[in-house]
Amino acid sequence: MAIDRQPTLTSAAVHLRPLRAGDWNALFAVASDRLIWAIHPAHDRWQEGVFRAYFAEALASGGALVAVDPGTGAVIGASRYDSARAGPGEIEIGWTFLARSHWGGATNGAMKALMIGHALSGYDRVIFLIGEANLRSRRAVEKVGAVLTGRVDEAIMAGQTVRHVVYAIDRAGFAAGPLSPAMTNG
Repeated sequence: MAIDRQPTLTSAAVHLRPLRAGDWNALFAVASDRLIWAIHPAHDRWQEGVFRAYFAEALASGGALVAVDPGTGAVIGASRYDSARAGPGEIEIGWTFLARSHWGGATNGAMKALMIGHALSGYDRVIFLIGEANLRSRRAVEKVGAVLTGRVDEAIMAGQTVRHVVYAIDRAGFAAGPLSPAMTNG
């Protein structure tokens, strides 16, 4: 199974396009807001050196997308596809962050709708690995219809071992859920 891991995806709420090296300044300007990372396991990602490593890894991954506000053309965040921690028939969506100006509105849901819809054209399931204590991100994926699985993963983040829980959404869950494919046309 395979998909284009760096597509251009658009909706009325957000445009997603492949991350480029030239996006550094605009993306770091968003990421340098330490409040974005306050409850995230990588709570130090607002720091330039830490974000440089994140950015370099994202570029090297071949699956990173930058989020752009369609009204202003401003870079407002990023996300990524990856298969390293996914099982057969799965792809992971993660490493997602948005400018606080776009929290609580339609942007995150539109971003997930676009990315999940695209991923399910080539995979059976999409997974999300989320820091167990990151309740904001856990609620966000639950709001889009992802279901908590019994799987866990541990990773070193900000110098500590962090336990991640795994959420999943499949084609049936996506079609019946709050991000039904009709939304990706908006």
